[in-house]
Amino acid sequence: MATIGMGDIKKGVRLELDGNPYKVTEFQHVKPGKGAAFVRVKIKNLKTGKVIEKTVHAGDKFEVPELEQKTMQYLYDDGEMLQFMDTTTFDQIGLTHEQVGKETFEFMIDGMEADILFHNGEAISVEIPQTVVLKIVETPPNFKGDSQGGKKPATLESGAVVQVPFHVLEGEMIKVDTVEGKYLEKAK
Repeated sequence: MATIGMGDIKKGVRLELDGNPYKVTEFQHVKPGKGAAFVRVKIKNLKTGKVIEKTVHAGDKFEVPELEQKTMQYLYDDGEMLQFMDTTTFDQIGLTHEQVGKETFEFMIDGMEADILFHNGEAISVEIPQTVVLKIVETPPNFKGDSQGGKKPATLESGAVVQVPFHVLEGEMIKVDTVEGKYLEKAK
């Protein structure tokens, strides 16, 4: 099995700790005046969604978790679980809101393709594409003189609210960065 050391740690890297898969969400290399350098990391448990902080020193090694990734279709939210379907076998699985994560769920719409991560045969988390095209369902109208490059809030069909330029109107399709939660451009 592959291992990860202090020098391999960066945002998005997956590692295993006490039998649980984690993903690095933030990291900072620290070089104190005295002593050896170390890395301060925030890692998210891919099973529970809980984020913890950890200090990694030069000799520390971590296993790379054995994760399987399947592309599945998001069907609906039944109130307790989010339902996904394997488009080849038509098997359905349910994941809790905690497993999916609020920042991921706010950009999901029915019928959207998502990558489901499995650890030891158990579905543990969802990853959606970094850029998605969504329709604006509500945004304030433009006023004369609103051309100074300002921003206004826009509610998307998924329920997320992002800041968009004044020239973007209700009903238009836009590209959104799901990681940063930001408007990128009008969809073509």
